[in-house]
Amino acid sequence: MNSRTDLPFALAARNDAIEPFHVMEIVKAAAALQAQGEDVIHMSIGEPDFTAPPAVQAALVAAVQAGQTAYTPALGITPLREAIAAHYAAHGVSVDPARIVITAGASGAMLLALAALVGPGDEVLLPDPTYPCNRHFVSAFGATPVLQPCGPEQAFQLTAADVAARWTPKTRGVMIASPANPTGTSIDPTELAKIHAEVRRRGGFLLVDEIYAGLVYDHEPRSALSLGDDLIVINSFSKYFCMTGWRLGWMVVPPGMVAAVEKLGQNLYICPSALAQHAALACFLPESIAIYEQRRQAFRERRDWLVPALSGLRLSVPVMPDGAFYVYADCSRFAADSEAFAYRVLNDAKVCIVPGRDFGFADPGRYVRLSYATALPRIQEAVARMAKVLG
Repeated sequence: MNSRTDLPFALAARNDAIEPFHVMEIVKAAAALQAQGEDVIHMSIGEPDFTAPPAVQAALVAAVQAGQTAYTPALGITPLREAIAAHYAAHGVSVDPARIVITAGASGAMLLALAALVGPGDEVLLPDPTYPCNRHFVSAFGATPVLQPCGPEQAFQLTAADVAARWTPKTRGVMIASPANPTGTSIDPTELAKIHAEVRRRGGFLLVDEIYAGLVYDHEPRSALSLGDDLIVINSFSKYFCMTGWRLGWMVVPPGMVAAVEKLGQNLYICPSALAQHAALACFLPESIAIYEQRRQAFRERRDWLVPALSGLRLSVPVMPDGAFYVYADCSRFAADSEAFAYRVLNDAKVCIVPGRDFGFADPGRYVRLSYATALPRIQEAVARMAKVLG
């Protein structure tokens, strides 16, 4: 039954399967405080405080001046697909550029992949907690997301044993993220190989969200693509490359899937932004990579300061995040519900953090997510404010 609206016609039933993004409510509350003149420190939204490096900005201007604004192929411009393949090769993974599809952000990649893979009656297995839009992408195509609780004892990540136990005749595949939002944890490579084997044995698909793969701190970047050419891997220019609003991403698909994805892209949005594609070529210049690596070190320094500081506040961090820019902290010492705790921190300390409600159903009231995608002095000020409130 569709939710009631003031429209003279009914909305599609799929709307009822997709929940609101609850984090935006606390962000709106923070904005209201700011409108009253309060200094709110945002540790909520997952958006780098850095922007595109100078070479990328210059490449965008050059593309505009050269009139590179026409439609591109639905799969993306060849030089960018080749540059991404070379980027993988620099990290020891060989990928045929013909398997690389440029998309309108990682979200566009998710939509294309799931449009090609699932439909009504299908099920897709995901970890709980997980980024909420991932399960909503599944719902948007009439399939059912099945969330498997994954606690801190398994780094909040699926295991091969989970896949084997939860697979049913309706299961079409598995979606995972490494590193993950909201936890910042990665799947151990050995465990990922076991998951891949379990999925392959059952004739399903394995889709790996790697949009934070460039932002890892305790090991070098790695990709699930090293396991074979039958996986779907999604990445983005938003996080490591600091280009969130440019709406540009990519995915690597099995050779036999390229034609289906191309057809869907042609019909659904024609092509990704031409200007963003031409500018993104400069992301892979040595001077740009050097800047990105400096920023990766800056994120690591923030993590290494923040996690012990949270422990000092008695906000337990059950698993050390090894990537992304999130800490998933246990606030149960202070409140029975993380949403109430987050609003207390916002109203009393003027620090905006995110309750666990958006990320699943496995004990979300226990956890809050803090983003360290903001400058270290602001993070330090946020912790000082929280210390006063929490005693």
